[in-house]
Amino acid sequence: MSAELVGIAGFARSLTHAGLPVATDSVELFTRALREIDLADMTQVYWTAQATLCRDPDDLPRFDLAFEAWFGDRMPRATRRPAQPRQSRVAALRSADAQETSGAGPALAVAADDTEVLRHRDIATLSAAERAHLAELIGQLAPVPPRRPALRRAPARRGEVDRRQTVRDMLAAGGEPVRPRRHRRATRPRRVVLLLDVSGSMSPYADALLRFAHVVTRVAPGDTEVFSLGTRLTRLSRALRSADPDQALVAAGRAVPDWAGGTRLGETLQAFLDRWGRRGAARGAVVVIFSDGWERGDPTLLAVQMAQLRRLARAVFWVNPHAGADGYQPIQGGIAAALPHLDRLLAGHSLATLQELLAAIRDA
Repeated sequence: MSAELVGIAGFARSLTHAGLPVATDSVELFTRALREIDLADMTQVYWTAQATLCRDPDDLPRFDLAFEAWFGDRMPRATRRPAQPRQSRVAALRSADAQETSGAGPALAVAADDTEVLRHRDIATLSAAERAHLAELIGQLAPVPPRRPALRRAPARRGEVDRRQTVRDMLAAGGEPVRPRRHRRATRPRRVVLLLDVSGSMSPYADALLRFAHVVTRVAPGDTEVFSLGTRLTRLSRALRSADPDQALVAAGRAVPDWAGGTRLGETLQAFLDRWGRRGAARGAVVVIFSDGWERGDPTLLAVQMAQLRRLARAVFWVNPHAGADGYQPIQGGIAAALPHLDRLLAGHSLATLQELLAAIRDA
């Protein structure tokens, strides 16, 4: 990365000091976008930063102040605007003449606004075009796998003195004093297990959740396991390891024999624990169950299996798309049985809630 690119990318970090909420994935998207534009053209830099780093139109005044403070005289004058209410700014952008909006600036601003609205929309209510856009946004997610302590130690600038390596350095220096070597406990990726409900009631969310599982698998293929839950248990880990998301979804669809059928959460979870969980897949792992909780079987069986899963796993999250609705109550048979054994009940009905789930997985 060039020095100029590093300096411009540092502007993204300065926005947090200006009070703007900037997510890690937004900074990474901004850095990648900078490689596709002319860095000498500050107008392109300005609109690229606004489209990738601004989460809400109300942030634009503070964004402009931060941009001008960082770049000084290089701030493009054509982009400076007086403070306006949010509705008037968006209306002005959308009602501009086609010739005026053909440039990169307004087009990117409208795209940023549309993307932010889409982030919070319920996936089940999206049109075909919006689903295609959502698929692109999910593909741009950058999950950070959770970590766990390793048995070995790694060199570090701070930590305990590595006496063995320090003595070796002294012997190599002829017995002269040397700077002490230090080390600390190393970390390894923690396994993540995703259990996806593929019943008919979860069909509106199935494509997005499979794409989400593909992104998580792509980052750590050796430490991610994916299974579908329906009337039977199906392992999808191998199918989702394909680099192409569309090919991965086709392979996963072919592997699932009970797509859009019923749900027997207790029986399929028992099959997972018997065949995979107790043999190591769930031990110390972060387990995420995607389901709306509609259970056709005995909820008592599900409660027993959830209790066993909780004893094996590091953390157990349940993601229910309906949990994001106002006034939601976990009264479904499956949710009510599983709730006492969960670390967190999360909503997974939108891109924003899926990003919150990634943060919860990372911090588990």
